[in-house]
Amino acid sequence: MRRSRTGPVLLVLALSTLLTTAFSTSVGAEQLPLPAVLEVLAARLTGSPGPDLTFDTIVWHLRLPRTLLALVVGAGLAIAGAAIQTLVRNPLADPYLLGVSSGASVGATAVITTGLFAGAGIWALSAGALVGAFGAAALVFAIAAAQGGLTPLRLVLTGTVLGSAFSAIASYLVFRSADARAAESVLFWLLGSLAGADWDRLGLPLATVLLLGGLLLAGSGWLDALAIGPDTAAALGVPVRFLRNALFAGLAVLVGVLVAISGGIGFVGLVIPHIARLLVGARHRAMLPVAALTGALFLLCVDMAARVLVRPVEVPLSVVTGLVGAPVFLLLLGRRRYRFGSAG
Repeated sequence: MRRSRTGPVLLVLALSTLLTTAFSTSVGAEQLPLPAVLEVLAARLTGSPGPDLTFDTIVWHLRLPRTLLALVVGAGLAIAGAAIQTLVRNPLADPYLLGVSSGASVGATAVITTGLFAGAGIWALSAGALVGAFGAAALVFAIAAAQGGLTPLRLVLTGTVLGSAFSAIASYLVFRSADARAAESVLFWLLGSLAGADWDRLGLPLATVLLLGGLLLAGSGWLDALAIGPDTAAALGVPVRFLRNALFAGLAVLVGVLVAISGGIGFVGLVIPHIARLLVGARHRAMLPVAALTGALFLLCVDMAARVLVRPVEVPLSVVTGLVGAPVFLLLLGRRRYRFGSAG
């Protein structure tokens, strides 16, 4: 019965995302009329002369890249959350459980407080965060593997403990900084923002989300078996150890790239997978696409709210995701019976 709902749910989500994408480009510090926005988009897509240079700059060069980045990051965090919850078989897991976000915060904080990677220009912050994220993931993997393998409990404990250590290092860097505004800059980055979006920053996260999302969808049968339990998965012929290692590596890359581009946006990867399971059930073949579209739509709405709530100042995204997402999730959870890990 739930499987038959997947098509309609995907259709509604896709149409909602398309309409919200168009509306998003009209929202910001300067409100633009929607017909003018659509005129700019039509002119750009057809190659005809644009109606107004100012509108063209705002829509095409500023708001559309940001809107598309919100879609990509939201989709990526949602499928990463779904995969990590399956990997550790824990409904409270989120993409940052592996310590990748905390490692990225060390790299980003080092860039802000010490000028590390200054030669990379506008890419310095992302480069520092990416190096920190990959370094943290490698350390978590090495310690967990040396202690017996990537079991769910060992991954949770190792990621949590090392995440706390990385957070302490980042705090120490801020404490030692002579820049009085360093703490403010680090805090804003940690809470997530898409303000730096442009066309050049879209390629890497888009390719990463498409590639790893496709691989997860192709291995949805194995993920279903792993969600039931490693013994059952092994009995069904699933190479459990290889699958866990591959999931860890893929998630480290996916989360590392997303955090390096957008900072640590909370709540999306934790809650959106549960909403997707409520909508279409726990089978990954149906749940992953629904989670991706729901995450994209959710983060796009959050980004619009962040831009207009206290104009012209932007609110960090994690503030909005927590305030908006928590009551929505609790409302949905109270409407239906929900069991994490159900194959239904």
